[in-house]
Amino acid sequence: MRKLTPAHRLRWMRALLLALPLVSLPILYAALGAARASSSAPRLPQHQPQQRRSPAPPPRLAYLITGAVPGDGPRIRRLLRALYHPWNYYLVGVAGEDELADLEAFVRGQEAPRRYGNVRVAAAGEWAAVSRRGPTELAATLHAAAVMLREFDGWSWFINLSASDYPLMPQDDILHIFSYMPRDLNFIEHTSNIGWKEHQRARPIIVDPALQVPNKTVVVTTKEKRSMPSAFKIFVGSSWVMLSRSFLEFCLLGWDNLPRILLMYFTNFLSSSEGYFHTVICNSEYYQNTTVNSDLHFMAWDNPPRTHPVNLTTEHFDAMANSRVPFAHLLCQ
Repeated sequence: MRKLTPAHRLRWMRALLLALPLVSLPILYAALGAARASSSAPRLPQHQPQQRRSPAPPPRLAYLITGAVPGDGPRIRRLLRALYHPWNYYLVGVAGEDELADLEAFVRGQEAPRRYGNVRVAAAGEWAAVSRRGPTELAATLHAAAVMLREFDGWSWFINLSASDYPLMPQDDILHIFSYMPRDLNFIEHTSNIGWKEHQRARPIIVDPALQVPNKTVVVTTKEKRSMPSAFKIFVGSSWVMLSRSFLEFCLLGWDNLPRILLMYFTNFLSSSEGYFHTVICNSEYYQNTTVNSDLHFMAWDNPPRTHPVNLTTEHFDAMANSRVPFAHLLCQ
């Protein structure tokens, strides 16, 4: 065997050193690739059960149903049947003793109101005859709201209806629609353009005899006139309202003196129920941006319009169906 000289050994050593990086690079690359693949491989996420949000419960509605004239009992029973829902609350007020007894017997005879206890008939001492154009009607509405606040919990809106009203939607649909509404909204038709009402309602001074004498409900207008107020702006509109619980608490229990000042002013205002809530809410910095300018009622008027809307008949059926409001006024039959 040929013996390698030192020069040949040096050449082989140089060749081996030069070839070593070329041989080791693929091995190193493969090792790094495997490590990178193992570290960057997607990991299966740990199973975490989804926390489903339970939908907010629908709002509870507090209804005030009133009878204005003798003989309203059958229409009140008709309205209560159409409006009744176990989720809502109802306060019914009539002035006549016979109608009151019949209404109490009717409510006692209904299984659902007995079971849920959500219908209250105002006792004889709690409800008296009111003047339709005087402050006693407004006082009765405020009294009813106070009773609702005291005796029923959790309701969101207060709605006043008369025996001449009737719902155009089922209660389930109404509750579903208002479940998407902010609970601080107030549905109240209003305007500051009072026009002829300034001289026929705001400036005259009236006296409501129903404040002192039972069953005397015709207001008396005095000869004196008063000037328009400068401390607040008068707003008027429909007497049919849907008011939030927080706003009624503000009117009855509020820290601000505005509701009490305006209550004293509207004591001598003709048709005060068509101006009190409207003026309070539009002059209050806390609630003036919570209004929706609608009374949620369908009404038909003569042309030119008179003091009261016309009685609704089958001729108005299509207009009522297309109105997209929950109530109709004036249904006499």
